[in-house]
Amino acid sequence: MALISLNGVSLTFAGPPLLDAVSLQIDDGERLGLLGRNGAGKSTLLRILEGTLAPDSGDVVRQPGLRVASLQQEVPLDLAGTVREYLHETCGVTRSDAAWRIETRIDQAASDLALDLDATIATLSAGSKRRVLLAAALVRDPDLLILDEPTNHLDLDAIRHLEDALQHRRGTLVFVTHDRSFLRSLATRILDLDRGAIRSYRSGYDAYLRTREEEQRVEVDQAALFDKKLALEEAWVRRGIKARRTRNEGRVRALEALRVEHGARRDEVSRVKAQLQEAERSGRVVLRCKDLGFTYGEPPIVRGFTGTILRGDRIGILGPNGCGKTTLIHLLLGEIAPQQGSVTAGTKLEVAHSEQLHDALDDTKTVVETLGEGRDTITVGGVERHVVGYLRDFLFSPEQIQGPVLRLSGGERKRLQLARILSRPCNLLVLDEPTNDLDLETLELLEEMLLEFRGTLLLVSHDRTFLDNVVTSTLVFEGAGQWREYVGGYEDWLRQRRSAEPAPAAKPPRPKPGRDLLRPRRITFKEKRELADLPGRIERLETEKQGVFDLMASADFYTTRGDEVAATRLRLAEIETGIHEAYGRWLELENLAIGETE
Repeated sequence: MALISLNGVSLTFAGPPLLDAVSLQIDDGERLGLLGRNGAGKSTLLRILEGTLAPDSGDVVRQPGLRVASLQQEVPLDLAGTVREYLHETCGVTRSDAAWRIETRIDQAASDLALDLDATIATLSAGSKRRVLLAAALVRDPDLLILDEPTNHLDLDAIRHLEDALQHRRGTLVFVTHDRSFLRSLATRILDLDRGAIRSYRSGYDAYLRTREEEQRVEVDQAALFDKKLALEEAWVRRGIKARRTRNEGRVRALEALRVEHGARRDEVSRVKAQLQEAERSGRVVLRCKDLGFTYGEPPIVRGFTGTILRGDRIGILGPNGCGKTTLIHLLLGEIAPQQGSVTAGTKLEVAHSEQLHDALDDTKTVVETLGEGRDTITVGGVERHVVGYLRDFLFSPEQIQGPVLRLSGGERKRLQLARILSRPCNLLVLDEPTNDLDLETLELLEEMLLEFRGTLLLVSHDRTFLDNVVTSTLVFEGAGQWREYVGGYEDWLRQRRSAEPAPAAKPPRPKPGRDLLRPRRITFKEKRELADLPGRIERLETEKQGVFDLMASADFYTTRGDEVAATRLRLAEIETGIHEAYGRWLELENLAIGETE
């Protein structure tokens, strides 16, 4: 018998149904990843599964005695007591024979999620409170565990521990996430909620993507054929049927049926249309830090950090929660004065900075007031746009545009935040946890825009796939205020970290007399000359790249011979490879030079 079954379930709040005669069966031991656009009804479906929301019609059949636990998106305001007390209260079991089992589960959850069981919940950050709620769902050991965006506000270590815990736990899991690495690791089945219908794919995430892409192509082709048939029948009617009325009444009725079917059809929602608004190019050096230091106490947040950020760098900032990633950004942007050392900003900087937690959106304002700030139009890419039209590009309905921010879901709030920041011209973009609450389609769109952005990017994120796809280097917290830069994204950092670790069975070599093993090798004279020449080489490549971009953007470029177009594209690829290699070599030599002066 299935743990839970939905039979013809429908639910409508306003507008089209969120669930339209949905049928679904969930079996024991499955791990189901639920996907869908923001506002598609994912959280609504989860509430029906957990039994806190009744559908308008249809049946929900649960296995007798089914135990369900869930993680909600919002943190309640009335959490009190210590973490241990709250978790014990959550279990609600007082029998002495079960006490040791509960205590074991509490200790395990606290270890997996890095929780201090003696901490007072009221003093915790929003992210830590969410981890307490996640631990509460785990310690109840339910038959069906429902998690809504469980990786939000978790650092990388906590996400990996959670993945491991969920892979090894008994029971069934239904979860919503934007974290594609998390989804690939856990999901044994994908549920796709789209326009009120649920499609089930008994496969992993990557196989689902391939199947769904083919299905969408077929759906578009079928819709086009249907529309063509309808247009032909409409044209036949317009030509007049008076002389053939009796003979063609059946065809008229068939046309009416086509019209009804077309009116009931829910076409796929348009994709978000957006682009980053780039300001004038900044100087080659964007930020330069020298012996930067800052502390609130022990351990320090930043100690002795020296480094240079160049135009075009896309840097991911990694570290556990509470290590000071956001403080480091404020230091780099000059919003906090360093206690030691200095930060020097480059020339012509135009900064756009997206803070965490929805950038403090005012819930009392309407969506159009939030974006327009009293204006009816905004300038986007040098073109004046009406605020309403711009918001429609981000898939906000007319009702949402005129309605208050308070009514938006978490994902829709994040989309509004994205619309705000993309409307501001910038050449230095700072994003702090931008992927939380975004649906996967908008997340992929953001990736595409960042890859096309020719300015400089500073990115704080715990989304491993997002980091791998976007950044060119990572700045990693290594404890005691030490930050170190690595070439590449998250997986590149892992490889470099593993290669730097000594083999466990290897014996350390005996030091030669008088040799300091901790001293890095000295930079050679030839390497010093190479380091001095690299900025000029990078500048020349960047200039050539811009020239190729300008050529390809000209109106008559694609009217030239095909072999010339292909050669230009090949040269652009060679230039981009050369720039990437030059930056990597520059970073390697710069680290050697810095180590020699310390």
